[in-house]
Amino acid sequence: MASRSGRSKLKKSLGLFDVYAISTGAMFSSGFFLLPGIAALETGPSVAIAYLVAGLMILPAMFSVAELSTAMPKAGGTYYFLDRAMGPLMGTVGGLGAWWMLILKSAFALIGMGAYLALFVDVPVQPLAATLAAVFCVVNIIGAKESSGLQRVLVAVLVGVMALFVASGFVWVVTSAGVREVGAERFSPLFTNGIDGFFATVGIVFVSYAGLTKVASVAEEVKDPDRNIPLGMTLALITATFVYVAGVALMIAAIPPQEFTTDLTPVATAGDAFLTWLPGTAGVVLVVASATAAFASTGNAGILAASRYPMAMARDSLVPTRFEQLGRFGTPTLAILLTGAVMITLIIGLDISAMAKLASAFQLLLFALLSACVIVMRESRIDYYRPGYKSPLYPWMQIAGVGVPLWLIAEMGWMAMLFTALVVLACIGWYLGYGRKRVSRGGAILHVFERLGRGVSRELDHELRRIVSEKGLREEDPFEEIVADAVVLDISGRLTFDRALEQACAAAAARIDVEQDDLVSALRSEQLLGLMPISDGSAVPHLRVGGAFKPVLVMVRARDGISIEVEATAMIAAATEEVFALLLMVGRQSEPGVHLRMLAQIADRTDDEDFLPSWLRARGESELKEVLLRDDRFVHLTLVEGASTGVLIGQTLPELRFPPGALVALVRRTDDTFVPRSGDVFRAGDRLTVIGEPDAIEAVRARFAGPPDPTHSSSLRLVS
Repeated sequence: MASRSGRSKLKKSLGLFDVYAISTGAMFSSGFFLLPGIAALETGPSVAIAYLVAGLMILPAMFSVAELSTAMPKAGGTYYFLDRAMGPLMGTVGGLGAWWMLILKSAFALIGMGAYLALFVDVPVQPLAATLAAVFCVVNIIGAKESSGLQRVLVAVLVGVMALFVASGFVWVVTSAGVREVGAERFSPLFTNGIDGFFATVGIVFVSYAGLTKVASVAEEVKDPDRNIPLGMTLALITATFVYVAGVALMIAAIPPQEFTTDLTPVATAGDAFLTWLPGTAGVVLVVASATAAFASTGNAGILAASRYPMAMARDSLVPTRFEQLGRFGTPTLAILLTGAVMITLIIGLDISAMAKLASAFQLLLFALLSACVIVMRESRIDYYRPGYKSPLYPWMQIAGVGVPLWLIAEMGWMAMLFTALVVLACIGWYLGYGRKRVSRGGAILHVFERLGRGVSRELDHELRRIVSEKGLREEDPFEEIVADAVVLDISGRLTFDRALEQACAAAAARIDVEQDDLVSALRSEQLLGLMPISDGSAVPHLRVGGAFKPVLVMVRARDGISIEVEATAMIAAATEEVFALLLMVGRQSEPGVHLRMLAQIADRTDDEDFLPSWLRARGESELKEVLLRDDRFVHLTLVEGASTGVLIGQTLPELRFPPGALVALVRRTDDTFVPRSGDVFRAGDRLTVIGEPDAIEAVRARFAGPPDPTHSSSLRLVS
């Protein structure tokens, strides 16, 4: 069953600071405010170094998630990556497992607030945590932008107070305690249990960084994911690592060892020692405020991230499809409600602290699998796997990303391994009992098998192509110019694919220094392999060749149809398709990214329901080209005396005062259509097709055209 990802698109409302806030807020909770003293039991003062090593060890997972998120920015994060790379069985394990782990960890964070709030007020922890979970559910239902807005406030408070905490601590050490005295008294011996105790501590504190990758589950809602996801995650990791290492070192300096290892509020205790320059108990109040913000931000980010897992899995029919539905605010309401209900039930009904700690082992397993996903996707050699950010040091970074988490799981003991195994088995049981009969797709791993002579899943090629299209063209991509300059062949009479391809290749070869026969041969091979996008009466053969030329598009309209027969091979069955639009694109070998983005734009357009009727209805070359263009990137101007466009009559191309980014691509004069040159004078009755950036086109439309012409809307409208 095909994914129905197009039914419930989420708004792209999250910017760079939102990515930073989600990642940063998800890392600061028990890992900093509760765990340092407990972790010091295993290794002593070297616990600060353990946080640094753990921060370095998370790099393979961060790089892998950044690459996967920019290649496939879809809701569901871990689930989506595992499903598309390794198939729906592993996707189910990753999706249900990650959803359950996020709920446990987020619920534990909300309960953890009680230890700090108890410093001032005696509050019933469980009812407070349940109430906060309900409030965060409401905020998330209203919208990701509103949820991230709250997240920004919480993280701003947290980072601000932590900066004050660290700065005050360094001043206190230098001026009051003395660096030498503190070092001799509190940091010696550095390793109390040797190297084994140190690495056991690394395993304990490693999960403090696990929230870094939560943002992957909301990647579909991130604007400019190619930039904002890797940059936001990197800034968050730098912030967290610095605060963890410096903050824990200051706690060690301020708190006697015997007290530090039993202190459940070490940040408040340390703050009480070196925030004395603030009046009264203001220092402790600030620490408690930052701790509350940290635990709350983890809970809020957890609900935001976790709720996208059932939504993404519902799109693929691995859970009931009603969970993919968006509510009136454009958010997955039912998925958020389910996530919140389970979280509240756990908070009220169970002691989840032990389970939350065991959940860390499953999180480590997911990190290992995500690194493996990058290896699978790269080795699949799928053309449309085009990450905007590529992990450095491939494949060694990913090999380390697989090995280190598995080693840390082993270090955590048999209970952690047993819990992880039980979660995996439960997820497999759900897939076998519910999901298997509802899905038929495979993952990218089948493309790896293809290289070994086994099967392959073409559905993933098409889905990744849609993702490339959804990410959109870049400003420098000459899509509109290529369409405007395209060769149009309008043919009557039924054609074979070979004949249509020969005519299209002859037209393309006339534009570039390539032999027609070479083009035909290469394109026939693509057809036989099933790589040519064919859908809804359209075929988009394409290839890249060497040379310095402008990409060429040849548009063939076959009013009576083209019969395409795909021969049976070891990998695909024989098939016959009838198409009426053949859109041949020849790009430059040196520009694979540009070629694939423009190809995805064309292929995605041909998937629209209105494309084929508009294509067959179009009157002449200019309207055929307009069918391919998005309506926010072009506008028609008919020059009429006395109308707003009348001022353009008698002007030449250089005399037009259009906004930057807008240009006249075509002129239709009676029955003649041409690309204007600098000396051409525009006449009354001319119909100009103006293309350009959306803002520029909107300015032209506002000045000359007014609202879109309803007489053309049905045949020319294009969903962009």
